[in-house]
Amino acid sequence: MTFRQGSGIDRCMKSIDEQILRSTKEIIVKFIEMGRLSPSNVHEAFKDVYATVDETVKKHLLPDGPTHDDKK
Repeated sequence: MTFRQGSGIDRCMKSIDEQILRSTKEIIVKFIEMGRLSPSNVHEAFKDVYATVDETVKKHLLPDGPTHDDKK
């Protein structure tokens, strides 16, 4: 089954990806404000935070989908 661009699922996933990105930015800004993260380390930390938020959100959206925790 293929989805046409602009389908409801495509728009929903795009919205979720935008929310994940926005949340990651907010987390990084808070870490910098609290002194937990140096601006020079943002690039590496951003990737880690984004991956964690993305995995967590999508694991809850698609509970039957594969996760990094599955060891087969």
